[in-house]
Amino acid sequence: MKKSQILATAAVANILVLGAALTTTAFAVPEQPKNWEKCAGVSKAGKNDCGSLTKGGHACAGQAESDNLDTEWIYVPEGTCAKLTGGITGKVKPAK
Repeated sequence: MKKSQILATAAVANILVLGAALTTTAFAVPEQPKNWEKCAGVSKAGKNDCGSLTKGGHACAGQAESDNLDTEWIYVPEGTCAKLTGGITGKVKPAK
């Protein structure tokens, strides 16, 4: 083999190895948070988790009638709700 062919082959091999390493890193799944909290006021219509925070409200997920209602909540990693505009931390912790 000529020296230029060897260098070209080595360059292609390095690019393939680097690409494989970057792909593996890009698809790494983040660790699941240990603690979750209910965050009201940030869910989209029909995208809430479970029931309403108020007595007499509905008891099932996906029944929020409009966006950002302060009685409709979703689970978020603990500490996240306070960072969201309109986020109200619920008083009840989710079951594990």
